[in-house]
Formats: sequence, structure tokens, C-alpha cells
Amino acid sequence: MKAIFLYNFTRYFEWPENKKTGNFVVYIVGKNDNLITELKNLASKKKVAAQDIEVKNTSAFDPAISSQIIYLLSDVSSAIKDAVAKNKNKGTLVVAENSGSCKLGSSISFLIIESKLKFEYSKNNAVKAGLKTNDDFKALAINVD
Repeated sequence: MKAIFLYNFTRYFEWPENKKTGNFVVYIVGKNDNLITELKNLASKKKVAAQDIEVKNTSAFDPAISSQIIYLLSDVSSAIKDAVAKNKNKGTLVVAENSGSCKLGSSISFLIIESKLKFEYSKNNAVKAGLKTNDDFKALAINVD
């Protein structure tokens, strides 16, 4: 489900011009082989606008990797502040797996409510990251600001 959510997020954000060329990179930080497999499978079938999707994965956050989306798994949640700081105004969507991560700077954080996957959204954090979205997206999320 998280792979589908991540792909769907791409449709709701306006990416800066410099992020609309080359591959659309989804950078997964941490270990989750099932998620990586699902994302790579999705990437082989889908595009973001005209861009091919490329999935990158490391066990620890590497600020040298340029991407449109950074997804921080729960085992690397301590890297949220660093990822946010290194990508301020760069048009990078920081998504975290842990509930409450928007308070630490991520734009989106996943949570489970009544056995269903939901997400929190901080428009303020997205703006600080250099991203724009519309109000339709806010209606899908649990807004934290």
C-alpha cells in the first residue's frame, strides 16, 4: 500500500522545473525489501509525467543523493531533521514512516488508524521544502497545521 501511496503523492505536488528533467527519483532510506520490490515493480510500469521512475535505496541517509521524494523508514527516523535541513527549498518531498514525523519537519508521515493506512500532511513543511500542492490533497490527509 505504501508504494501506491508514494506514487499517488507524485500527482498532487507541483515540482520545481529542475526536478522535471531526468528520472523521477524516489529515495528510500532504511531496510524494507518488500517495499523496494513493490516500488521497482510500479516504476517499471508507471511514469511521473514524462519521467521514468528510479528507485534508490541506502541503509543510512546520504545527502549527496538527489531525489524528488525521500522516504525515511522507521529504522532511520532519527535522520528526519537532517534530511529536511539538507533539502530545504530544493523541491524534495520528505515522507516518514512514523506517526508524528511532521512535527520534526517531514511533509508527510504515515500512520495506522483503525487498521487503515492514513497519512498526516504539513503544508507548511511542504512550502519550506519548495513544493506547492492544491487543496484537494489536504482533503485526503490528516492536516497537522
